[in-house]
Amino acid sequence: MRCPYCGNLDDKVVDSRLAEEGRSIRRRRECLGCRRRYTTFERAEEVPLLVRKRSGREEPFDRAKLIAGIRQATKNRPVAQSEIDALAEQVEEAMRASSLRPVPSSEIGIEVLERLRHLDEVAYLRFASVYKDFQELTDFERELGLLQKRSPPKEEAP
Repeated sequence: MRCPYCGNLDDKVVDSRLAEEGRSIRRRRECLGCRRRYTTFERAEEVPLLVRKRSGREEPFDRAKLIAGIRQATKNRPVAQSEIDALAEQVEEAMRASSLRPVPSSEIGIEVLERLRHLDEVAYLRFASVYKDFQELTDFERELGLLQKRSPPKEEAP
């Protein structure tokens, strides 16, 4: 590490500790040339997550676009913004953990659908209608039937 004061390349690490909730390491260094101390931070370089669209075009993953799509599906539904943000973060984490590179947009859609199904069934159907390109009423009926088969029956209040 080059000393910011004298430019010397020789230093020693005096202290190291975790920073930024464990996402980086803070190192206190002492220059062996001028004896001044300075601080450096070491972070893992994040590899950009690329998405392959249906057209074959690739683009960087954009969490804001994902949140906008989920927000549209949950419009006027009892879903808090914090739940939308958490869902988007979970989907992004799942895509980063995936071995597929670039990640097909279809995989992102499937992941969102699975999580929306547990969050809000109406939002699930709205998202599915766009994602699966519903053209007719029978498309909705088929998806509703699948949703009802996968969901446990709701108990009625006394």
